[in-house]
Amino acid sequence: MISFNTPPYTGNEDQYVLSAMRSNKISGDGKYSQLCHQWFDKKLNCAKSLLTPNCTQALEMAAILIDIKAGDEVIMPSYTFVSTANAFVLRGAKIVFVDIRPDTMNIDETLIEQAITDKTKAIVPVHYAGIACEMDTIMAIAKRHHLYVIEDAAQGVMSTYKGKTLGSIGHLGAFSFHETKNYTSGGEGGLLIINDDKFVERAEIIREKGTNRSLFFRGAVDKYSWVDLGSSYLPCELQAAYLYAQLESADVINNNRLASWNTYYQGLKELADKKLIELPFIPSEIEHNAHMFYIKLKDLSQRQALIDFLKEQEIMSVFHYIPLHSSIAGEKYSRFNGEDQFTTKESEKLLRLPMYYGLSKTDIAHVITQIKAFFS
Repeated sequence: MISFNTPPYTGNEDQYVLSAMRSNKISGDGKYSQLCHQWFDKKLNCAKSLLTPNCTQALEMAAILIDIKAGDEVIMPSYTFVSTANAFVLRGAKIVFVDIRPDTMNIDETLIEQAITDKTKAIVPVHYAGIACEMDTIMAIAKRHHLYVIEDAAQGVMSTYKGKTLGSIGHLGAFSFHETKNYTSGGEGGLLIINDDKFVERAEIIREKGTNRSLFFRGAVDKYSWVDLGSSYLPCELQAAYLYAQLESADVINNNRLASWNTYYQGLKELADKKLIELPFIPSEIEHNAHMFYIKLKDLSQRQALIDFLKEQEIMSVFHYIPLHSSIAGEKYSRFNGEDQFTTKESEKLLRLPMYYGLSKTDIAHVITQIKAFFS
């Protein structure tokens, strides 16, 4: 059986986690959290990075930091994970969905401006498959209309847009270290990326249950107390230890995944040239991280037929998001601005193939062979 995903493992996770277990900072912000923060601060060149238990909570922190309130509107694509919307709905916002680009599956930057109203507070671009949205255009729109930009870069660790690391371009950003991502902190995990200095101190307070505990430990205050709203957004040290082992091998993991991605692309290009499938599109001036390899089929029924065929060959493949605007909660908490020309149609064609660190060339070749067999 070729599994769809196997969580990455580099070899040092065991000893680092054991070391964290034996430390006196097991509850978080110990040695390994500091090492992770240093790695991300340098890699992202951001004002501050803060580990969180998961990406969902990083997005929730971002919503609090920009003071989302009841009646505010937040623009985003409907083709995304539910956490992208939930983080803002929890604060009372109305989600405004706009259509996606069929080439990248990212938000269509040309449709954002017409969705802006006097209630709009933020734009949340989602970098699907680790492929960057058109951020120059999005940031220019946000500047014109005095809006915040929060990058949902859950799938974007190590990807860049015109030389800038995803997550470091908007006012705030978020990474995910879920077990299906390129790097994991042991199942779940996330990171809040702060690119505007004005958010740093408050972010630390919100993360520590609304207290100024971080200032206390740095000696800036004599005692810490409750000073703002907040919650428990601090991951345990075991998560940080597991993650740091993978950050040490970040380039190795990234290069391995890119090699697998390129093998898929070259092996399936023959089918794409015959117009039997569509392959992923990578815009110029963008470096992606091979987070996933997907193909697009003719329609929903052909996709299901291929899923079933591959399963018979013991190859696991999966489709992805059901557009949020068509869900029960989506109908309640959101509206779709303009026409759904591509979001639903393209989502029904997309099929994700096995992709993970250490996926063998033999297994990739077998997947390619079986897909070709399906079409023959």
